[in-house]
Amino acid sequence: MIPVGVRRFFRSFGPAWIVMIADVDAPSIITAATAGAAYGYGLAWFFLVLTVPLFVVQEVSGRIGIATGQGLGDVIRSSYSRRAAVLASVPMALVDIVSYVAEYAGIAIGAELVGVPPIVSMPLAYAAHILIIRRRNYVSIEKVLLAISTVMIIAYAGSLFVRGFSPSTFTYFSPSRSYLFLLAAGAGAVVMPFMLFYQASATAEKGSVSLRAMRMETLIGAVASEVGMVVIMMATAGLGTSINFASPKQLSQGLTAIANSYAPVLFALGLVAAAFLALVVISLASSWAIVEAMGWQKSSFFWVYVAESVPAVVVPILYPDPLALVLGLMVAFVFVLAGPGILMGRIASDTRVMGGLASKGIAKAAYWLSLVGVLSFGVVAVLASL
Repeated sequence: MIPVGVRRFFRSFGPAWIVMIADVDAPSIITAATAGAAYGYGLAWFFLVLTVPLFVVQEVSGRIGIATGQGLGDVIRSSYSRRAAVLASVPMALVDIVSYVAEYAGIAIGAELVGVPPIVSMPLAYAAHILIIRRRNYVSIEKVLLAISTVMIIAYAGSLFVRGFSPSTFTYFSPSRSYLFLLAAGAGAVVMPFMLFYQASATAEKGSVSLRAMRMETLIGAVASEVGMVVIMMATAGLGTSINFASPKQLSQGLTAIANSYAPVLFALGLVAAAFLALVVISLASSWAIVEAMGWQKSSFFWVYVAESVPAVVVPILYPDPLALVLGLMVAFVFVLAGPGILMGRIASDTRVMGGLASKGIAKAAYWLSLVGVLSFGVVAVLASL
């Protein structure tokens, strides 16, 4: 017989896992693949270290959802003001439009790897996204997202299997500008603004989530997220720096050369699943944040999504290399994290809001150190790209 605690854990499972796996989105995959192509397994240690700040920051988001039963936008509005909530959520929603472009571009590249042109894949992806969002019920949406996350994990595990291990491709450190940029970009993008809003809101929507279960799920998700980055890096080790990851033809030829003919198909499946998962999660987080900040009815989130996403689906069709365009901007998005990150830290320490779940002592210090660390690496990444 399954213990009651285990059954309870799996009933509440979903919000933390989904947002962590969605963190491995199209730009993150290209970052990990670029690291693997250029430096082999050299950044594996660094991606694994990033598990710590990822867990620490997202645990606070989940704890706010449990303590208040509200999303982060609602909590900021009620604890500070509607203006503060808008200032925290609107910049995130604006940069999320660029994130949509990146995810749709990832879907376009993945689909082209198996012979489906953007003119076909983009409308299909948009229609599928609309059908999921139209469900409006979080629990039913979550089931679909859990299935997609499983497909992504299987695809990239398969990619590493057909690639095989290549221990000769270790480069533990390099003083080169590109290596330092990849370090900074990996850290700067480990916690994205949408993640703060998603986990708090999804945990509140789910309801009946215990603190212990949330923490365990967040830890499992953080480990899976960063191990996933390492797996992608290992699967692309040895591709070489001449590969243009925005070129499906070059990517297909390169993957086939270092593995076999199945490698491009598995990589494509993983990229499409990851980008689509992130697309749904980002749209939910962005829409929830706006309606919560404005005090609108939750049912309004669908129309916020439509207004944000329509331009994004057109770009990958009209622009031949949208991912390359967006990747240059993605690393700077960490600055948008500062506002909601600071407010979230203050809310988490406020006993009037959090009650007995307020951050104290070591937990409080760990959060602020993690947030400052992520923001600092974002600054380094921008400086390295100049």
